[in-house]
Amino acid sequence: MTGPRNWLTTALRWVAGIAIAVPATLLLGASPAAAHPMPHSVVQLDVYEHSVSARLELPLDDFARASGIEVSEKTLSARTGAVRAYLVQHIRPTATDGSTWQVTVGRPTLSRAVQTDTGRYRELVVRAVLTPPAGTDVRHFTFGYDVIVHQVITHTALVTVRQDWSAGQVDGEGTTQVGTIRVDTRTMKVPALKVDLAAGSAWRGFVAMVELGGDHILTGTDHLLFLLILLLPAPLAASGGRWNGLVGARKALGRIGRITLAFTAGHSAALAATALGHLDIPAWPVEAFIAASILVGAIHAVRPLFPGKEALVAGVFGLGHGMAFSFVLAEMRLTAGQLATSLLGFNLGIELVQLLLVCLALPSLLVLARLRVQPALRLTGAVLTGTAALGWLADRLGLSNPVARAADSAGSHTTVLLAALVATAVSAVAWTLFARRRAPADPVLVV
Repeated sequence: MTGPRNWLTTALRWVAGIAIAVPATLLLGASPAAAHPMPHSVVQLDVYEHSVSARLELPLDDFARASGIEVSEKTLSARTGAVRAYLVQHIRPTATDGSTWQVTVGRPTLSRAVQTDTGRYRELVVRAVLTPPAGTDVRHFTFGYDVIVHQVITHTALVTVRQDWSAGQVDGEGTTQVGTIRVDTRTMKVPALKVDLAAGSAWRGFVAMVELGGDHILTGTDHLLFLLILLLPAPLAASGGRWNGLVGARKALGRIGRITLAFTAGHSAALAATALGHLDIPAWPVEAFIAASILVGAIHAVRPLFPGKEALVAGVFGLGHGMAFSFVLAEMRLTAGQLATSLLGFNLGIELVQLLLVCLALPSLLVLARLRVQPALRLTGAVLTGTAALGWLADRLGLSNPVARAADSAGSHTTVLLAALVATAVSAVAWTLFARRRAPADPVLVV
């Protein structure tokens, strides 16, 4: 009986040995960076016509280890000069002909960040402006950069482009990877990164701005609600301080057209004046004004406040909406030529999408006015819109609330919005055609 037991014991020992040896081999063969991943630096480039802006996001512990500069909230102000001097020494962009770019480093700040592999950590955030010599191509250069990397050999810096108007990258949300800077383990040096942004064009910038304008109005829940709530009672007649009866399809169409055109004229004029005049207007009063305009529109949908003068009100309130649109252009730091092109494209995108949405809403507005449930639906829409407006108004005056957050999140569901408008438009047209076919037999259904 000892033979089988000895065989079994030997087999178990082999299995145990393998179970221990395999993980040990994997752990011993892994590099320290793989066992304890460290956060990497991020360099985000914004490309302008005559300069490049770089936002540096530097892990604080690695920065201190490489530079010898210990930074905290208490010491940051006193050590700003040392931080800037270190960065200027280790950021060396050059043109294709070898000429050196000028590097200007801004004031550093501290922040908290998180990366998938490393979790949360503290980082130093600095913005630098890289300016080439006059007449030098800003889209092709050699990026000499070894911040942190020159001392921490396991460190890497990921270089991306966030904004590049001439390449059609204007929304600031996505990034294009340019390359990664790390130590070459064969030479133990940090090779410079060749940056090739290809050829840009004004046409690509214009098309991108058309798309951005369309997306801005489509996702701008507050702008859409203001226009739609003004259009909601357009087919109705006002008498005795109430909405009572209809005005007829032709007159309703005229009202809808005038309101839409007035809103377009108002926000287009304010957008052009604010953007081209480089007016520095605080955002919160404008945003609060927009919320108030929506609230006024919601009250008007319940009880007529300015019957027959909706176009005038749309034009006046449209001025505030246009100022809000201009904030998008102000953040891009465009040249005069780029700004004029962007203004045209951005406004064109707004108007095209606005026209599409009004055309989709038009059949429903005309049919809704003729239904018995019209008062209930109108009041429901007005109450929901007014609630959202009150939430926005409170939020923009400094009182954060869940109503404003919920209303803002509605702008992220553009596909659902378009599908709902298309479905209601198709249903309204089908109802109208059905009613007309029934008209000879049933005069009550005549539209």
